[in-house]
Amino acid sequence: MRTLDTSVLVVGAGPAGLTATALLARSGVQTITVTKYAGTANSPRAHITNQRSGEVFRDLGIEDRVAALATPHHLMGNNVWATSFTGQEIARLMTWGAGIDRRADYEASSPSSMCNAPQHILEPVLLEAGHKTGADIRFNTELVAIHQDDDGVLATVRERTTGSEYAIRAQYVIGADGGRSTVATELGFSFEGESGLGAAVNVWLEADLTAHTAHRPGALYWMCQPGNDYWVGSGTFICVKPWTEWVLLFMYDPAGGEPDISEEAVLARARTTIGDPSVDVRIKAVSRWEINRVVAREYRKGRAFLVGDAAHRHPPANGLGSNTSIQDSYNLAWKLAAVIHGQAGAELLDSYDQERRPVGRQVVDRAMRSVADMLPVSQALGFRPGQSAEEGWASLAELFGDSDTGRRRRTELDEAVELQNYQFNCHGVEMGQRYDSGAVIDDGSPYPPFTRDPELYYHPTTHPGAYLPHAWLQHGTERVSTLDLAGGGTFSLITGIGGEPWLDAAQKLAIEYGIELPAHRIGVRCDYDDVLGDWARLRETTERGCLLIRPDRHIAWRSHDLTTNPEQQLRTALDQILAHPAAVRRPAL
Repeated sequence: MRTLDTSVLVVGAGPAGLTATALLARSGVQTITVTKYAGTANSPRAHITNQRSGEVFRDLGIEDRVAALATPHHLMGNNVWATSFTGQEIARLMTWGAGIDRRADYEASSPSSMCNAPQHILEPVLLEAGHKTGADIRFNTELVAIHQDDDGVLATVRERTTGSEYAIRAQYVIGADGGRSTVATELGFSFEGESGLGAAVNVWLEADLTAHTAHRPGALYWMCQPGNDYWVGSGTFICVKPWTEWVLLFMYDPAGGEPDISEEAVLARARTTIGDPSVDVRIKAVSRWEINRVVAREYRKGRAFLVGDAAHRHPPANGLGSNTSIQDSYNLAWKLAAVIHGQAGAELLDSYDQERRPVGRQVVDRAMRSVADMLPVSQALGFRPGQSAEEGWASLAELFGDSDTGRRRRTELDEAVELQNYQFNCHGVEMGQRYDSGAVIDDGSPYPPFTRDPELYYHPTTHPGAYLPHAWLQHGTERVSTLDLAGGGTFSLITGIGGEPWLDAAQKLAIEYGIELPAHRIGVRCDYDDVLGDWARLRETTERGCLLIRPDRHIAWRSHDLTTNPEQQLRTALDQILAHPAAVRRPAL
């Protein structure tokens, strides 16, 4: 059997696997990516793309390409509950920061905008990014077996088109192969949680609903018909392409038997929930899935790492699935690159589990709470299992009637809809990840106290472990974000007026460590001009202080002011963050 050698084997080519592949290849790491599938995603699947993912795409140079193919933010905002597209509207909520009360929060937090990028649209863009950086990506190639020892991993793969097998030997493996991960199974990863907590069907269809949606554009439309059969309604329409392509999602109770998913049955459901017999409906694909609440007990075992659905599985509430997966890879890729290139000690890789596993648990728990929080909507509508359509319509009439009962129930409905902000405007969960690990040096100061609900609102800070805050700067005639001064697969340093010794130290240490360490001054009339004073309000240091920023834009270390020996201070910080054996450093020139 022939054997190929590589630095990293990536198993799986979904959002997590393709992101890891593109980032590693950009950093000059030899990588082979295999997937058993013939190509990228063949259906929409995940679709909400939040600002943190947009920032990863910005770093990869593909943000504009994704935005051009996706539904833009301004068409995502209306979350509508109605009896059908032509029927009575029941409630509406402005979502994803599109409402007047939240728009400024979202715009102030990031240079990137949310968008609705279904997976079958997003993955080809990530694939192209990988190919442009020279990545070796192999479709129709299935992982058959994998073993690891102290020196590396050895995998056997099979070409599904020919049946031929060959081996791949790698220093490390990334399991990005989804909820039934072969990497996780073969290498003995363990999980906690529950599977099969609910069941659902996705129906991908074409239907021109422009007349019913263009005046209230949104990503999600919840159809709650009197006499509906289960949970929150007869079906949720997810926008794939405005306003002609959709996924109709409906849940069912397996205890009552499996649903009829024949084309005739799903067409009937679609037409009923649309409510307009003149609309032509064409079914493209039907699939079933289940709700899981599962997270890996460890994200790293030896030379193996889990990312994406291989590590955490949860319902699509909050739109966190592919976003968390992409950010897993953003965290891991630079660390693997640093170790493989001899710029860091292998202990740096421990920080992947330390940092991302708590995020995975938070995301799983938040998604499950959001699913449970939808039940009050049904309760406020007065719908219940086994109810006849006539009883359901009577309940709606009472809800909107001029009576004390109607007023009380409308208050209950308002409260139930307000609760949905924890699913659809949960900005703190989307943006506020903070890391505590060996790759972060705490400065002994507390995090600033939260001034608002930390799940609903993002609180930017430069405290070590937090993500670099965004502020717009003027660079010549160009407007740039502070985030544009970080990333690119390298550490970076930011200081201000009077912080020139930090710049000199960064230049010397870049040579000493054999790394890139770009350093920038931000301040009034500096090269990066804080013309609006936004950075001064965010930096939480003096002008002469500095921030050391990791390649994933999280702050690794900071100094509140200029110290007596900035070069030694920075060297000590880099040694600790990179788990740096002294032999790795190059002699100072």
